[in-house]
Amino acid sequence: MTEGPSGSTVAPTHRKVAMATLVGTTLEWYDFMLYGTASALILGKQFFPSMSPAAGTLAAFATFAVGFGARPVGGLLFGHFGDRVGRRTTLVVSLILMGVSSTLIGVLPTYDTIGFWAPVLLVVLRLIQGVGLGGEGAGAVVFSMEHAPSGRLNRYASFPQMGTPAGLILANAVFLGTSALMPENAFLSWGWRIPFLLSVVLVVVGLAVRLTITESAQYADLVQRGEVPSFPLRDALRVGPARLLLILCAAIATSAVVYIFMVFTLTYGTKQLDFSRDFLLLAVIVSSVLWCLTMPLWGALADRYGTHRVFLAGTAALLVWSAAYFPLLNTGNAVVVYVALLGMGVVLPISHSVGGIIVAELFPPAVRYSGTSLIVQVSVILGGGLAPLIATALWTAGSSSVAVSLYAIGICALSLISTYMLFWLLPRMRRNRAGASVEVVEDKQITRVG
Repeated sequence: MTEGPSGSTVAPTHRKVAMATLVGTTLEWYDFMLYGTASALILGKQFFPSMSPAAGTLAAFATFAVGFGARPVGGLLFGHFGDRVGRRTTLVVSLILMGVSSTLIGVLPTYDTIGFWAPVLLVVLRLIQGVGLGGEGAGAVVFSMEHAPSGRLNRYASFPQMGTPAGLILANAVFLGTSALMPENAFLSWGWRIPFLLSVVLVVVGLAVRLTITESAQYADLVQRGEVPSFPLRDALRVGPARLLLILCAAIATSAVVYIFMVFTLTYGTKQLDFSRDFLLLAVIVSSVLWCLTMPLWGALADRYGTHRVFLAGTAALLVWSAAYFPLLNTGNAVVVYVALLGMGVVLPISHSVGGIIVAELFPPAVRYSGTSLIVQVSVILGGGLAPLIATALWTAGSSSVAVSLYAIGICALSLISTYMLFWLLPRMRRNRAGASVEVVEDKQITRVG
């Protein structure tokens, strides 16, 4: 690592860390979102063939949700060791877990071959995926922000957040390319395994990049001063239940809408609107490119105008577009559908670019990995993990997208209110209480003097 005269890292190191976290999170989200795409299009037929098409899709989405159930476990586990032994080591291990589990899904026998054990093993591998990603998302944001130069915190911390759309682009592009290069029957039979098997190559690339970076200076200082906590999660909880609950609710909306957009749209578009799989995958890819490329822009604007303001504006925009999204899809017009998806590509990155930062800033450096992981992963399971399952159930029950739209709008409203309460209302109440305490003290002093 190159250092300046005062011991601070110079700009090339900041850029190197930002790119390393971007590459790592992209590869991890490739693995994770590949499963989401396969859940919508393939896994129901291969692992739950005895069910009806709708029930098979629900079962596949249930295994998708299982991975989210494991994410808080991974967040707690990796968060603990990230605060105890260092950020870099835990991020390397999380990458390996994701890659191995995804590769094994690519060689997993289907229900026709081993019967009951096929979905059981699928769930086990999905659990391992969830544990690995649970240690990745928050850790990468923490690692990047601790290397960020002064005044550019949001811009640099947005790089690992870019891994979500970048991984989605890569997963869908590989899935789309594989399906386009072979007959439909061959793809459904064995071709769907190829994208999972490519995880081996991607993990090697990710490790080669991630192993070249060093520990953050903030964490190294904690170790040098002997301030590494024994139970970081316990200390992280001392920020208080009110703030923890509000930040949890504030973070839910982005996760929920992201997974409705990335996963449920594929099922809804093919089965309800009769669009082809390839058309929808391409539309999601184009939208995700826009999503990915605009992330640094929103991070830079957050550095200039304030993290909380940008996040609040992004959540409000997400609510508005969630209300318009399904009505636009339901027109059945290919151009209008592209507008709906591109709109998501514009709106999602606003709050997503700074979503990790607003959580991480809540915790001191000594417990930042544990605290951030807890909030991020719980919000993801409550928002994103259940979103495709709930959306599919609502749509199946009512044969309409209205309930799904109301679900998305309600979650966005909850996050919008929670954001305002956490960053504006709660601090104002505390200032008022502090001011009242000062007035009481001064009044007592005046009384004693009189």
